[in-house]
Amino acid sequence: MSQDQTQEQSAAGLNEPGSTLNAKEDDFDILKAGYEELSARYATLLNERDILKAELEKLQLAIKQLIRARYGRKSERVDPEQLQLALEGLEQDVGAVTAAQEQAEAQVRKTRRPPERNRGHLPAHLERYEVVVDVADKTCPCCGGALHVIDEDVAEQLDVIPLRLRVRVTRRPRYGCRACAEAVVQAPAPERLITGGMATEALVAQVIVAKYADGLPLYRQARIYARDGIELDRSTLADWCGRAAWWLKPLWELLLTTVLSSPKIFCDDTHLPVLAPGRGKTKTGYLWGFARDDQPWAGELPPAVAYLYSEDRTYDRPKPQLAGFSGVLQVDGWGGFKRLTGGTEAGALILAFCWSHARRQFYEIHQATQSPIAGEVIARIAALYRIEDTIRGRPPDERVAVRQRESRPKVEALKVYLETQLGRISGKSTLATAIRYALNHWDGLCVFLSDGRVEIDTNTIERLHRSIATGRRNALFAGSDAGARSWAIFTSLIQSARLNGLDPFAYLKDVLEQIVSGRVKNHELARLLPWNWKAAQTAAPAA
Repeated sequence: MSQDQTQEQSAAGLNEPGSTLNAKEDDFDILKAGYEELSARYATLLNERDILKAELEKLQLAIKQLIRARYGRKSERVDPEQLQLALEGLEQDVGAVTAAQEQAEAQVRKTRRPPERNRGHLPAHLERYEVVVDVADKTCPCCGGALHVIDEDVAEQLDVIPLRLRVRVTRRPRYGCRACAEAVVQAPAPERLITGGMATEALVAQVIVAKYADGLPLYRQARIYARDGIELDRSTLADWCGRAAWWLKPLWELLLTTVLSSPKIFCDDTHLPVLAPGRGKTKTGYLWGFARDDQPWAGELPPAVAYLYSEDRTYDRPKPQLAGFSGVLQVDGWGGFKRLTGGTEAGALILAFCWSHARRQFYEIHQATQSPIAGEVIARIAALYRIEDTIRGRPPDERVAVRQRESRPKVEALKVYLETQLGRISGKSTLATAIRYALNHWDGLCVFLSDGRVEIDTNTIERLHRSIATGRRNALFAGSDAGARSWAIFTSLIQSARLNGLDPFAYLKDVLEQIVSGRVKNHELARLLPWNWKAAQTAAPAA
């Protein structure tokens, strides 16, 4: 064999599998892959550390701000909105670090790309448009043949089109007769919500929902429209709302009557600052809420709430509305409610009081003084709430059976405990005041034990007050008593729509269109109550 042939065989042997050179290359690839994996894990741990640090700072800030809000000087207390703004900054920091972590992980994932996924599910009713990200060259890189689709990756993202204004152009052709020039025929102009105005029912509904459901004052809405070149004065928007309230008032009256005809309702008030004309300051008005929610005991009546405005808070303000009411009225411990039962027949009006209000005084005392007596009362009331969690949504008879078996012994023992402790402490202490409050309302607090329709508290109506509080904080006050009455009308319809799972904008838009156009007469307004409207909308596609 020649020398050249021997060298060729030796060189070829170095490239065979298992050779020393290939073994070194394999070891290098393994070490490189291990290094990249460790680097990726190290980067991930660093990012996780940054996220945890940001979360810790967020919680520490929240604790400090809450301590200031609870115990700080009045002038230094932090508004909850300011606290939210501070937390937003920290949450943005967390989001930025999370994005950096995701980007770092994407850099090292070269072998296999995980499937794209959405965080949550996007509703099917949302409009969808497609963006196709395709290859430019559809020829096979290996053989040059034509490529064909074998699969695709689909990812959905939530997109938005900012408030888009458009112009509705209404044309009414006029017709003449060639035989006689006298006749001119034209369809009558449709009725408008704003006579001679530019606003459609949809635009007015948008303004109403933005203010009374989302807490966006009219002057801020005017700025939003100005960005599209539409100059709308705040007073113009206020005029639209006032006119809409006039159209909706009969429906609101029907809603109020419907709620008050229920056998069991909640009643509570919340304050509303109202501008006092000529005085340069505001006065305190009140919105009285009457709510019906039978869902906790599987009742058949749909949920609803109706608000009524009054210029002050005296017991006779809700008295005319409750004059014909017969059933269970669940309220807080305000003394004015007790006076409502004075002129009614025995048993016609039953007052059920709220355990949450009774607990609140003990909670405040315990937070301030760490009183063991207050702590014990709080723990015993918490046991009642745990029982309620197990029976929510069950029929009244089942709820009563559980309450008689489990809750009644606890309630009776709590009364004995309160009476015993009242004799041991100073009668002038805040703790004694809290105990006397509970004992003075004891009969009303015990109504839930024998009536499965009654809830343990009035949180149902208090939760509905939140939208009023949001609007009150942002708008500061209602412009007049008439504006406050409009506030009651809009809040009643919006909150009742929400309770029945409706989009308030879609509901108000359609209701205004039907009322203004005359398609629904006053004696047919029951069709537009939220639950009836919902049933009609559900039946329409099926038909």
